[in-house]
Amino acid sequence: MPVMEKLEMFVVQEPVVAASCLIGGIGLFLPAVVRPILDSFESSKQVPQPVLSDVVAGMTGKK
Repeated sequence: MPVMEKLEMFVVQEPVVAASCLIGGIGLFLPAVVRPILDSFESSKQVPQPVLSDVVAGMTGKK
């Protein structure tokens, strides 16, 4: 039996499992593609962190 016929039978017999495998494959594939693209943008440079005392003052309302 050719591979495509086996794959088609699997999808017909187990559609939920086939869909889960497809979603999992996409989930494994995307980080390998998207992360290098994001790293290539200049806008992905790190933003300097604010001073901790300013953050605490903003959260508590005290200056």
